[in-house]
Amino acid sequence: MGLTGLAIFKQLPKTNCKECGHPTCLAFAMALASGKASLESCPHVSDEAKEALDSASAPPIASVKIGTGDNELTIGGETVLFRHEKRFENMTGIAICVSDNEDVAAKVEDVNKLVFDRVGQTHNVNLVAVKNDSGDAGKFAEAVKAAQDKSNFPLMLITEDPAAAEKALEVCASGKPMLYGATSDNYEAMTELAKKNEVVLGVRGNDLNSLADLVEKIQELGYKQLVIDSGSRELNKVLADQTQMRRQALRKFRPFGYPTMTVVENDDPIQAVADASVYIGKYSGIVVYPSADPAEILPLVTLRLNIYTDPQKPIAVESKVHEVGTPDENSPVFVTTNFSLSYFCVEGDVEAGRISGYILPVDTDGISVLTGWAAGKFTPEKITDMLKETGMADKVNHNTVIIPGGVAVLSGKLEEISGWKVMVGPRESTGIPSFMKQRWNA
Repeated sequence: MGLTGLAIFKQLPKTNCKECGHPTCLAFAMALASGKASLESCPHVSDEAKEALDSASAPPIASVKIGTGDNELTIGGETVLFRHEKRFENMTGIAICVSDNEDVAAKVEDVNKLVFDRVGQTHNVNLVAVKNDSGDAGKFAEAVKAAQDKSNFPLMLITEDPAAAEKALEVCASGKPMLYGATSDNYEAMTELAKKNEVVLGVRGNDLNSLADLVEKIQELGYKQLVIDSGSRELNKVLADQTQMRRQALRKFRPFGYPTMTVVENDDPIQAVADASVYIGKYSGIVVYPSADPAEILPLVTLRLNIYTDPQKPIAVESKVHEVGTPDENSPVFVTTNFSLSYFCVEGDVEAGRISGYILPVDTDGISVLTGWAAGKFTPEKITDMLKETGMADKVNHNTVIIPGGVAVLSGKLEEISGWKVMVGPRESTGIPSFMKQRWNA
C-alpha cells in the first residue's frame, strides 16, 4: 500500500475488536501496509476512512477485467518495477489473433486446444482477438459471432471502425469483450460504445506523447476502464515504451496508470516468440499473438509462469492423497512435502519404476523436505495428522509408510505417535525403483 502502517492506523476505529483476525488495530494497520490484509476485513471502518484509504492505497496501475465467469481475465494492479521488490500481481494475458478473412471457427477450435499442464497446474491462453481485416462491418460481426459460439475464452474486438465495433458488440457485449481500436480519430465514438456496453477499451497512440494526450481526453469523457498501447511495433521501440510507461505509472503519472498491451507482427515464428517473450518480461498486460501453433505458445506460457510466480511463495501441489498407477491395499505409501518440485520428482520416479502407490505430500507451505524439517513444518506430528485425515489405514493393509532418507531422524517418533511402521527410503527419489525392488515385500 502507499501509506505507512501508522498513517493507516490513524484512519482505523481503534476498537481492538479482533474481528479482522489481528490482535490490535495497529497490527491490522501494519498488515495492511505490507499488503497482507484487506481493508474489507475491518467491520467498523467508517465510510470516510474507507474512501480515504482506498484512494491512497489504490495501485498505481489500475486493474481491469475482461470476460465473465471462470475464464475472466484480470490484468493490471501492478505496484513494482522489479519482481523481487514484491511480486507481479496478474499474469500477462495471451490473445490469439483471428482475422475475419480466415476460417474463424477452425482457428478458434485450435485456440481452445492451447491448454497445458505445468507442475500440476493448468495454463492456457486467455483471449481470442478477432480482427477486422476485411473492413466490412457485417463480415466482422459474423466473424465475432462465430468466434463467440466456438471460443472457450473471452473476446477482443480489433477494429478502428465505430460502425463495425457497434455491430460486433450487438452480438457479444454480454460476454464483456475488450474493444480495441480507440485512436485520436475515433476516440469519442469508441468511448461512447465502451461506456454504453460497459466493456474495456483499448487505446492506441502513435507514440508515448500522443498516447498520454489521448488517454487524458478519454478520461475527461468519464471513462477509465482502459488498456493502453503506445502504437510501436518494432521490438526495440516497444521495449523502450513498455519500460517508460511502467516507470511513469509508478511515479503516479495518471495517463499511464493502466495495463498495457502489445502486438506481435513478425512473420518468422522464432522471432515472433522472441518478441512476445520480451513483451511478457517487460510488463505487457496483454500480448496479441498471430499463431495458434502449440510449439510457439508453450514457451510463452512457460516463461509467463516463471515470471509471474510469487518469489515469496513456492509453487505447491494440493495436500491430499495422490495415486500413481492403480494402487490397491498392498501398495506402498510414500510421504514427501507439497513443494511442487519435490512432489513431481517423487511422482516421476515412482512412475519410472512402474510402481502403483500412494503419495502423501504434507503441507509445508510449499517448501522442500530438508527445509521443511529444519523449519519445523515437516514433522512426525504433521505426517501423523495427514495419515489420519486421509484415512490411509483404510486404504492399505500393511500399515507401513516410507519417508525420505534425508529425514531418517523422524522415524522413531513417527512410529511412536502414529502406530505405523516406518521405512526410511532413499535420500534421493531417483533411488525409489531400486529401493522398492530390494526392500518392499508387502
